[in-house]
Amino acid sequence: MDLFSRSWTALRTAVAELPDEDFAQPSGCTGWLVRDLVCHLVVDAQDVLITLVTPADSEPTRDAVTYWETSETPPTGDDPLDALTVRLAAAYQEPWLLKFHLDDVGSAAGRAARLADPALRVSTRDQVLTAADYLSAYVLEWTLHHLDLIARLPVVPVPPPAESLAGARAMLEEIAGAAFPGSLSDADALLIGTGRRAPTESERVALGELGGRLPLFLG
Repeated sequence: MDLFSRSWTALRTAVAELPDEDFAQPSGCTGWLVRDLVCHLVVDAQDVLITLVTPADSEPTRDAVTYWETSETPPTGDDPLDALTVRLAAAYQEPWLLKFHLDDVGSAAGRAARLADPALRVSTRDQVLTAADYLSAYVLEWTLHHLDLIARLPVVPVPPPAESLAGARAMLEEIAGAAFPGSLSDADALLIGTGRRAPTESERVALGELGGRLPLFLG
């Protein structure tokens, strides 16, 4: 849960420090500008708040790793929810409004996470997890989106914390059922593993059999 706070604080800080013109730059998410990604983070923060106050009585059905579902189909940006995010982001008009809303809702989500009982069982997406597992799953979400945020900016801001990258990599390796080669940095393992960039020829050789099971599109 501490790693959730570190990764979330780092991502919100990166957004807060962006110059206004960067909000119109493409992000690492297919079909989304940086402003669309930031709007998605607002919705994510709302989901965290909602989930942490939606207790469940039944036994957990998922953990931090099985929370994630994988698909062989890459995102196109045409999904109705993705399209809605673009329209919502455009409605903000001024970048400072998006920054303000993310800081407001995001800070509340961060406080709620710190106050949550790790053993609390919560319900989301018709599944039950402990609060600790739910928040741990979001370390992967925050870290990937931090990489998405800085993917195509002219001046690269601060990257995700090293411990967040390592934690997210470990989780992705569990999802993949195999370790990525040590020659890959944590960031490269995450980018290649989730289809955010194609491996080079040498990286493909190093991946070996695992490369045939990649990329993993998470949802």
